[in-house]
Amino acid sequence: MPRMLDVSEDVRAEIGDEEADRLLAGENAPGSYDCTSCRTPGDSEQERTSTVLFVGEETAVLAFAHASCIPSQVVRVAEEQLQGAVASITAADAADGVADSLASAHPEQAVLGVTSGLVLIEGELHPALVVEPTAPVARPGSDGLTDEFLPLLVEQGFQPVTDVNTRPAPLPGWSVLVAMGQLHSVLQAGAGGTGQVAWWQAHQPLQVTEGWRAAANKSHTVLVFAAPVGSIGQQPREDLLRDALEKAAANGCLVAAAMPLAGT
Repeated sequence: MPRMLDVSEDVRAEIGDEEADRLLAGENAPGSYDCTSCRTPGDSEQERTSTVLFVGEETAVLAFAHASCIPSQVVRVAEEQLQGAVASITAADAADGVADSLASAHPEQAVLGVTSGLVLIEGELHPALVVEPTAPVARPGSDGLTDEFLPLLVEQGFQPVTDVNTRPAPLPGWSVLVAMGQLHSVLQAGAGGTGQVAWWQAHQPLQVTEGWRAAANKSHTVLVFAAPVGSIGQQPREDLLRDALEKAAANGCLVAAAMPLAGT
């Protein structure tokens, strides 16, 4: 049965007319899939579906998404980042670490809220993400009464922040995936050195400002700050966000890391 697929000209150019025609005819396209954008189920027989091609230097992976979430497009990533994109596409088993903690400790509550903004450090604006869960995060197997969000991140390699004016240290194996000007995910090193998996995945891709994107493309690095629930809050302006970060750092409630930018 023909699928309700959208195949953009860019995707067709990459995969070739023959493969594109087979997809549109329903020969190689799955009926059901997990949307690469919002991670919820989709059905290419019942709803319009976008083909999304992740392309590295040597590898390409075709994924599917609700057309209402993301248009059909080619997403170019570094070859070493492609395994992370594959993991986010296929919803592969979560890596050990914070993602497991969030899922098992508060499956109905703990959601990672992510805010983007520019942070001034040593006279230069740096693209930053601020991560704050919506509920305390307990360690798996514990009684669930202690918020272990920051200790879990420190175990993953994040560093405590005492001064927001100091640039965070790089965190090997992690990266921030941006495609078509939208923030898709924060990727972490997979268990046993098996590429990367999504530590945080946007329910829908988040639009970033032109200023944020320009700064990220210039530095190829994103600063990721994290704080426990209730430490930062939703700040409508970047100056207020900066104030909240400085207060969290002064209270010993802020960790951070610098991560390479994947995508554009």
